Amino acid sequence: MKPKLLIIELWGLGDLIIATPFIRAASEKFDVTVVAKPYARDLQSRFWPGVNVLPFVAPWTAFKGKYRLHRWPWRGLYRLRKNLLAEKFDIGLAARWDPRDHILLWLAHTRRRLGFPRLRSQMFLTEALANPDPREHRFEYWRVIARALELKLPPRDAIPLPVARPGGTVLVHSGAGQPVRVWPLPLYRELVARLRKNNFPVVVACDDDQRDWWLQAGERDVATPREVTELMALLDRAGAFIGNDSGPGHLAAFCGVPTLTLFGPQLPEWFAPLHPDTLCLEGRPCPYKPCSDYCRFAAPHCLTEVTVEEVWKDFEKFLRGRRDPRALNGG
Repeated sequence: MKPKLLIIELWGLGDLIIATPFIRAASEKFDVTVVAKPYARDLQSRFWPGVNVLPFVAPWTAFKGKYRLHRWPWRGLYRLRKNLLAEKFDIGLAARWDPRDHILLWLAHTRRRLGFPRLRSQMFLTEALANPDPREHRFEYWRVIARALELKLPPRDAIPLPVARPGGTVLVHSGAGQPVRVWPLPLYRELVARLRKNNFPVVVACDDDQRDWWLQAGERDVATPREVTELMALLDRAGAFIGNDSGPGHLAAFCGVPTLTLFGPQLPEWFAPLHPDTLCLEGRPCPYKPCSDYCRFAAPHCLTEVTVEEVWKDFEKFLRGRRDPRALNGG
């Protein structure tokens, strides 16, 4: 029997995608269970067959009101702990330096507990791991854990990925997890018009709260994927992706679709999508970067001041750097 491994990754879709190469490698050696948000089940069917998923929305991952303890799902937390205890995991780990994850590993009575300590959370771990260089991409945390477990995990630029379909559409996704990561919608509309004027087949996708804006702007066929499976169906027809620093961009990259990503408050060197043909537009400098989505200004000028002309120039650079230039604009 394989040893039982518990992986805690309670945050966003992009975080789960960054963890995916590790989850795949670990499943070859361990019986893996992932505790994550419910959309992890959609990723499981596509990327991690055979991995068990325990869906859980951790209250401390909310953007606002995360410490209103009277609103926490205490019964859900109790059921989660009960399920984890029943599994009797041999190893548990978390790649985020989050004491709450470490407490959860400890409450599950996981025998061997690996993580990156913060605020003295090493008391809940059996093995405190040394952080990678602070300039490294988030994926390097998974590489450190992989070495501790004697797993082979390739560097970020050598992860095996599918190839985008030739002749695919340019999928433009204007949504993001937080408003400060959203390039202004009127600028997206200008970019879409310019793409179409240059004979690129474009599909526009957005979040629910942006749908009415796009319809009023005349985009009749705007897609609003509400499930990860719906988004993957769009990506399966795409040859390129343009969007914000967001979960959909990370998913696009792992589906083999090269991405042009517009960054605002976060740093590309930390969170660039994993595709080797990714191109990141960093946006304007700001003394508070990275600001973790809590902008000190009325509007995130690091992103709102990026012009359509700048994005278009990067798109042309993006095309020149493509490994398969036939995938867009008619082949």
